[in-house]
Amino acid sequence: MTRDDVPSPKPLVDKLGVKEGQRVAVVGLDDPTFVGQVLERGADVQVGRRRVGADLMVVGVEGRRDLLRLRTHREFIARDGAIWVVWPKGSPAVNENDVREAALEAGLVDVKVVSFSPTRSALKLVFRLRDR
Repeated sequence: MTRDDVPSPKPLVDKLGVKEGQRVAVVGLDDPTFVGQVLERGADVQVGRRRVGADLMVVGVEGRRDLLRLRTHREFIARDGAIWVVWPKGSPAVNENDVREAALEAGLVDVKVVSFSPTRSALKLVFRLRDR
């Protein structure tokens, strides 16, 4: 077996761009393993509540209705911050296009999609350059 035969996925915190010292809020996502990884990275994490000036907000959604909160969520992130929206893969209740549409309505744009886990996808949302 060669090195190329062995998958070497990036750690989730690397995919999401979590850095030491960042202010991170995790809302609507019950994932203690992920929170532990963020803490190990050295980020300042708040779970279950938004935080003013967050560098990253990770928001779990289960349906389109949950996306209505994006406009409010965006008021809590730093102008150069980001919101990662996490949803169940293959869900009829919400998909990537729903997240993109809600982001645009909230004044945000998507810049990256990742596999959050075997069962969840995530889309990174940021302010438009002109709005920073």
